[in-house]
Amino acid sequence: MAIVKILDGGLGTSLQDQYSVQFDSTSTPLWSSHLLVSDPTTLEACQKDFCDAGADVLLTATYQVSPEGFLRTKTTEYPNGIPSTAIGRYLQTAVDVAERANVRQGAQVALSLGPYGACMIPGQEYSGAYDVEHDGEEELYQWHLERLRLVLGADGNLISRLQFVAFETLPRLDEVRAVRRAIRDAGITVPYWIACVFPGDEGLLPDGSSIKQVVDAAVGPLEGGASPWGIGINCTKIHKLPGLVNQFGACIAGAISAGQISTAPSFVLYPDGTNGEVYNTTTQTWEKPDDLSDGQRDTRPWETQIAQVVNDAYENGPFRSFLVGGCCKASHHDIKKLRDQF
Repeated sequence: MAIVKILDGGLGTSLQDQYSVQFDSTSTPLWSSHLLVSDPTTLEACQKDFCDAGADVLLTATYQVSPEGFLRTKTTEYPNGIPSTAIGRYLQTAVDVAERANVRQGAQVALSLGPYGACMIPGQEYSGAYDVEHDGEEELYQWHLERLRLVLGADGNLISRLQFVAFETLPRLDEVRAVRRAIRDAGITVPYWIACVFPGDEGLLPDGSSIKQVVDAAVGPLEGGASPWGIGINCTKIHKLPGLVNQFGACIAGAISAGQISTAPSFVLYPDGTNGEVYNTTTQTWEKPDDLSDGQRDTRPWETQIAQVVNDAYENGPFRSFLVGGCCKASHHDIKKLRDQF
């Protein structure tokens, strides 16, 4: 039988849809992480919803955390922006809030870390079109390493309170390599996962890299570095999952046969748009398209479709354990239904 852990859902969209929190790139450049500064109480209530729905793993509200984002965040205490030296206290708030939210449920806590593109204005995690200062593996390695060192430097020994580190929505192959190097060189031994985004219909990363290249970069040899605990897909439309997951399974099986790894990592899977919504990066709103093809119209409930993908992956591939949840637009109601499926 497959081992299945349930992940939470879309934090930012849940704050918008369930708690009427509004975000924009000018007043809240940290997006959901802004509540670490402005309203930890509402953040805790939203995260508690996911725990009460049965989530086994809860992501911290740190996806958009970056020195750049904090410096663009103006407060009464910091009218010119929050400096890097003050970020540690907000990282501590993120872990404190997550722990309080699941105090009765006992969920594990994962440090959420988005790609560099999530911290750009406008966000570029779906395109991977980065500015010239971050357009390469070495530059991305340094950026992610600096962010990890902010966590290590925060009071409260945060790393010891985390069960996972999650690198999410990675759109570029060089960024996959960069985060592995960064977590190695930061000296972090907490299990981590790498989840990539597949916005197109070609089964490729936004930078054109194949799933085989992703798997090779994620689990291939890295001197002194550990392979990730998990690998997979997030923030991707649900109708794309069967084909993508099959490719991941075949490539992981190939890596095992080639001796790159001895066993399959856990497969992490948290798609977005539970009702077919698509994010418009220009208007910064979610829209439901009218021109879905027949292949994109599956009338089965979202949670039923995901369960089928997981069951098929277990039956047909090398994966024995799964971490399954939702990304943008997946509410705690959706996570409860997903929990019931398993």
